[in-house]
Amino acid sequence: MKKVLVVKDSDRCIGCYSCMLACARLVQTSYSPLRSAIQVRTRGGLQGKFAINSCRGCREALCVESCPTGALRAREGGGAVLCEDECRGCGRCADACPVQALNMGGGHPLVCRHCGACTSFCPHGVLELGGSDLQEDI
Repeated sequence: MKKVLVVKDSDRCIGCYSCMLACARLVQTSYSPLRSAIQVRTRGGLQGKFAINSCRGCREALCVESCPTGALRAREGGGAVLCEDECRGCGRCADACPVQALNMGGGHPLVCRHCGACTSFCPHGVLELGGSDLQEDI
């Protein structure tokens, strides 16, 4: 069974952005954290907790259903896979995602591949790869 990225405990996140940088560099081949499929944001200024925004691996992904060109396809185990050549960058997938996990970067959505590159760079074990049976549809 394919695994999906799971946020184990967002309260442990210190906002170091290591997961974002790992995804950007290792997966997206960019040095910009804005080109990451995972986003860490503050929930209320510098004293607030952090929110980790990433693909939840929905079994019936609304992003896939909303894609007019079929560039997004259902990923085995949940989530989506992008065929960049077929994407026209309309952003409907990003609008359809109920958790706003798709970041439109470089003219197409940055889709989490659930590869786990980010998990090994998180110093506090906030992220892990888990079985898709752990995920619930949104």
